[in-house]
Amino acid sequence: MEKQSSEKKRPNRNRRYSKAKKRGHQGSGPRVSVIPLGGCGEIGKNMMAIETEKDILVIDAGLMFPNEEMFGVDIIIPDFTYLKKNASHIRGIFLTHGHEDHIGALPYVLAQIKCPVYGTKLTLGLVKNKLLEHPNLPPIEFIQINPRDKIKIGTSFTVEPYRVSHSIVDGVGLGIHTPAGIIVHTGDFKIDQTPVDGETIDFHKLAELGNSGVLLLMSDSTNVERSGYSRSEKEVGGYLDEIFSEAKRRIMVTTFASNVHRIKQVVEAAINHKRKVAVTGMSMNRTVEMATKLGYLDFPEGTIIPFEDIKKMPAKKVVVITTGSQGEPMSALSRLATNSHRQLKIQPQDMVIISARVIPGNEAAIGRTINNLFKLGAEVIYEKVSEVHVSGHASQEELKLMLNLVHPRFFVPIHGEYRHLVHHAQLAEKVNVLKENIFILDNGQRLELTKDTARIGRSVQTGIIMVDGKGVGDVGSVVLRDRQHLAQDGMVIIILAIEKSSGKFISEPEIISRGFVYLRHADELMTEAMAKVTTVVAESSKKASIDHGAIKSDLRDTLRKFFYAKTERSPMVLPVIIEV
Repeated sequence: MEKQSSEKKRPNRNRRYSKAKKRGHQGSGPRVSVIPLGGCGEIGKNMMAIETEKDILVIDAGLMFPNEEMFGVDIIIPDFTYLKKNASHIRGIFLTHGHEDHIGALPYVLAQIKCPVYGTKLTLGLVKNKLLEHPNLPPIEFIQINPRDKIKIGTSFTVEPYRVSHSIVDGVGLGIHTPAGIIVHTGDFKIDQTPVDGETIDFHKLAELGNSGVLLLMSDSTNVERSGYSRSEKEVGGYLDEIFSEAKRRIMVTTFASNVHRIKQVVEAAINHKRKVAVTGMSMNRTVEMATKLGYLDFPEGTIIPFEDIKKMPAKKVVVITTGSQGEPMSALSRLATNSHRQLKIQPQDMVIISARVIPGNEAAIGRTINNLFKLGAEVIYEKVSEVHVSGHASQEELKLMLNLVHPRFFVPIHGEYRHLVHHAQLAEKVNVLKENIFILDNGQRLELTKDTARIGRSVQTGIIMVDGKGVGDVGSVVLRDRQHLAQDGMVIIILAIEKSSGKFISEPEIISRGFVYLRHADELMTEAMAKVTTVVAESSKKASIDHGAIKSDLRDTLRKFFYAKTERSPMVLPVIIEV
């Protein structure tokens, strides 16, 4: 009898929607739309809009890093054209945590959209540090939030942040009360039963939301391919302490600058082994300074010393915390690896600990860094050979627990490449979410919800914006294609000085090669190319009128064919005509 009673208390909330969908019913009552602008089908660039007739709530504004084919591009941010067009309806941007893939696009968004920014204390601290690099932004309203707050946003939303565990302090998920029902957005999370700060994920709030009836769950999919549970962050502290005990000389540790718990455990290990700590790298220095000021880091006075003081210390008494966990070219670790750091040189038996995962796309850069460190005689410890890093994302059993706690009617996997979203959808089916109630969304796809139904609506404009130096969006597909062309085959520039009246050469054409062939070793090739140029110009000069555009077009076509026939390469051909 008890089992039957329990089953009656937990009806299948999905069954009614399933029947309605088959009839093509679109539901009645208030509507709310969920629109991912980034983070679906990719790792990074996370951005989500939740929209009613009157209000839009934005969750996160992240960046992602370019792949190796995006020559010269610094970062990639979401195309937020839809938000710009509807800026008057945006009531706020809620930040789940302070990682770059969730806050990195914020300066570019705030340059064009005026709205308040909500985040926890550390998250806003990291954002303010970041905005120091963008001094020309208009005034921004920052509103600090805390777990278990109830925040009224516009006329449509009440947001309840709840604490989550992740690889950064002060992360939250969001319970969002909408006119159609409750939407839960997990942010990035894991279920860490022994977190460094003792603050576990708020199971009680999740269960409370689940018991109230959750319309939609949007959940982190990053680690869905990993079975079991993610290891606790606290385990890293034990490994670090063990490794420190074996070090004979200086220890250098690199990790993500935002990972305050990891920094805390590195410093604690240093204290245990009577070592002083120095910090190098702008982002790392800013984070340590800010986290100390806000109370997230608290160590005995004298533990952290000025970087220049390490020269006065015995090598076995020093720990250096540095940037460069992804092999970034200008980072402190990369400069150490290439022996180009002005204040510090790697010595044999120095220990370098890379306490971070490799972000996809950075494998080659970090591989080079590790190899160079080994060449200099360092002992290098990294994730593949030791337990010096744990993931901040939930594995399969944790994802199942989230689904069972929240027990949503509808489910959308987010924050992952397409295969991750598919695997997460399949996992949701295993915990009794109906297949027809699961939606794998592409960026820009709109999911329209009522209290009973969900359906795919009209998509909005989305995509990527490439940031190159101070240029935002001025590097498009054409520019990128040209850069790829130049990188693959180089270019040849033809400079012609022509008399205006006759169209005849004033001097011999000049051919310049960059990235195609070395001219001194290609005399025969360039002599033939010069003859082709002479022929094209001679033919053009016979015509009644001289058309420079036609001459350039003929030169491009003729030389492309010639160079490909001779070399099977297609350099970019740029004719330049100087008329005298």
